[in-house]
Amino acid sequence: MEKTVDLSLLNGVLEEYAAVKGSLITILQHTQDIYGYLPKEAIKLISEKTGIAESEILGVATFYTQFRFEPVGKYLIMLCQGTACHVNSSELILQTIKDELGIEDGQTTEDGLFSLKCVACLGCCSLSPVMMINEDTYGSLTPDKTKKILKELREAAQ
Repeated sequence: MEKTVDLSLLNGVLEEYAAVKGSLITILQHTQDIYGYLPKEAIKLISEKTGIAESEILGVATFYTQFRFEPVGKYLIMLCQGTACHVNSSELILQTIKDELGIEDGQTTEDGLFSLKCVACLGCCSLSPVMMINEDTYGSLTPDKTKKILKELREAAQ
């Protein structure tokens, strides 16, 4: 069953930015902050209010990796796959996460608790291998440390 999107939550953003030339990325960022992703209905409304074609909005949104088109879990795991992390066994950490959560890159657990996204670089090379979960950074990861972090987050959510 599809969840209904409350488009009225966008009113303030669109009132402030719809008429401002060059503000599409700002509008999309605020939209994602509100919903956690970019719902199709919101893109349609943004198009109507700004006069920018839906196809152009989608072109911009798909160009930037910060934008998502599906809801994410309560905990968004961003696992770094940059050179330093790769050299320091980020693939082992990835496999640990996949085994523990039963999901692949880009997927969300059935309970909606965790989403996994592999990213090119988090800019924390001295902490490699490293992952961010929402706003928190976890570095010098090992499989055991990773399992412990996931277990603690799961317990905290209950």
